[in-house]
Amino acid sequence: MTSRKLRLNLFIYPGGHHEAAWRHSGTDPGRLLDIGLYQDLARRAERAAFDAVFFADGPSLADNVRYASRFRLEPFTWLSAIAAATERIGLIATASTTYTEPYNLARLFASLDHLSRGRAGWNIVTTGAPQAAGNFGLDAHPVHAERYDLAREFVDVVTRLWDSWEDEALVADQRSGLFADTDRIHEIDHSGPHLKVRGPLNLPRSPQGRPVYVQAGSSDDGRAFAAAHAEAVFTAHQTLRSGQEFYADVKARASVLGRDPGRLLVLPGISPFIGSTEAQARALHEEFNDLTQPDYSLQLLHRLLGLRLSAAELDGPVPRRLIETGGERGNGSRFRLVLDIIEREEPTVRQLLHRLAGARGHRVVAGTPEQIADQIQEWFEHGAADGFNIMPPWLPGGFDLFADQVVPILRSRGLFRTAYDGTTLRDHYGLPRPRATAPTSSKEYA
Repeated sequence: MTSRKLRLNLFIYPGGHHEAAWRHSGTDPGRLLDIGLYQDLARRAERAAFDAVFFADGPSLADNVRYASRFRLEPFTWLSAIAAATERIGLIATASTTYTEPYNLARLFASLDHLSRGRAGWNIVTTGAPQAAGNFGLDAHPVHAERYDLAREFVDVVTRLWDSWEDEALVADQRSGLFADTDRIHEIDHSGPHLKVRGPLNLPRSPQGRPVYVQAGSSDDGRAFAAAHAEAVFTAHQTLRSGQEFYADVKARASVLGRDPGRLLVLPGISPFIGSTEAQARALHEEFNDLTQPDYSLQLLHRLLGLRLSAAELDGPVPRRLIETGGERGNGSRFRLVLDIIEREEPTVRQLLHRLAGARGHRVVAGTPEQIADQIQEWFEHGAADGFNIMPPWLPGGFDLFADQVVPILRSRGLFRTAYDGTTLRDHYGLPRPRATAPTSSKEYA
């Protein structure tokens, strides 16, 4: 038994996380745009006392939507409908610092936090898809380092907007007639190299003070950003050793900055295929892989590695010598993860494509409920994770199996809660509610 508890999020992707999920008999593609499906999933995750549902987003259409369900529902609309159908579970949405205005983003998340009574979380991304630039009037996508420079300033501006109302500013005293103490509402008067924002925000401080800060990205810039700002980190790792290295590094960086590393949660993704026997689970995995379409998979490989291969090369080795490690692509953490698979396992092209089909580089496991629980426990107890983003290969059945068969094992081992202890996402994650920072003049940025 341990007093430290796992954090579990349900990471929802339309249809499921395997690229061929929409083709599988367990998926109804006619419901991929049905909010009732997602409300049912969120209620199911809430009954299992999951910390949060997480909804990813990106501001462009995926190049390979021809073969997979890779469209994007707008997350605030989606999560508002989820909030109305649930009471406790956290609501985490992705929003880009590259392609969003900070004032609008601050309003959206504060509104979601108010309407859900304190359940909002912001997955902070800089957006890696270059095709997004044309949707926002840009001739070119900003390079990696520039995106992170903007992100640091962006997060500071949003934080100060959320703090522009002190907690005591909203009075609402019907007898005196005083609604708000304007001495406790402050302009932020920010003027920096990328952003100019006056403030204050046009609604009071939200129930959590600030929505939970989540970050996704494991590059060196991403690790530095997480250490400085994040309260939870979504990350992808294939091996225990890689997970341990990331876990130790990002927490050490946070400690150097004077932060409590226990208040920075590391949450890798895991996509489980579950069977009554290991052979059954592996057969289920192969059943999904047999539905993949090479044209889709090869496009994904080109986007990740820059390799242009044909279907005729599927059963040959991955040509490592053709992969260029420099440039913008080489800075990406997912690039390095896939390169590590190639160098460590020496797979054929088909084998690599099947590895990536399950969850786009996140860890895919196939086994019995006990074996899945064993792997989760190993990473949790050996310094690689504070919890996990559960990425069901298909929905809703893939999540039902996990909730019905794996969660009870984790509970019997004393690893996961049986019921919520609080009402907000900060409560679930064991994070304090921050006080509003005192108003300051605009920061200087290097």
